[in-house]
Amino acid sequence: MTINEKFIINLQGKSYITYEGLLDLAHQKNLKSLVVDIIQIPTSENNMTAICKATATTEDGIYTDVGDASPASVNSNIAPHIIRMASTRAKARVLRDLTNIGMTALEELTLDENVAETEYNVVQEEPPTKRQVETIKKLADELNVNVDFDKLSKKSAGTLISKLLGEVKRT
Repeated sequence: MTINEKFIINLQGKSYITYEGLLDLAHQKNLKSLVVDIIQIPTSENNMTAICKATATTEDGIYTDVGDASPASVNSNIAPHIIRMASTRAKARVLRDLTNIGMTALEELTLDENVAETEYNVVQEEPPTKRQVETIKKLADELNVNVDFDKLSKKSAGTLISKLLGEVKRT
């Protein structure tokens, strides 16, 4: 089992793994299922705190953990998506157990607005590779789709290629 370095983010001198990296490792360990249950719906009585429980299953066992999120524990861009963040945090925590990764997941952090918008974005937003751009151009031409290449990052280009390939297979 190996961690691809692209899944490790350095913030203020400390390394964190991304949820995407944990999921990649879990698949290397033959993840069979990953299920989330909502334990607590955010309401004014609980300070808008959502709590989710994640259960991951492999051939070797069943792992369970919880994650929470509230407006106080996320930046303002994520605040409208409290349940999804609690779900992601629960999944990240259970996948850390499953993969035996002691490193905190980036999604578990309460990110300061300034750190989230400056340092994190600088690290995360690598430009797409030349090959990614060429592939997207070819697929977009084939499907007669317009793509704004100025807004693509390496990660979003990979996602777009997957979507375009799915469309090509359907046609």
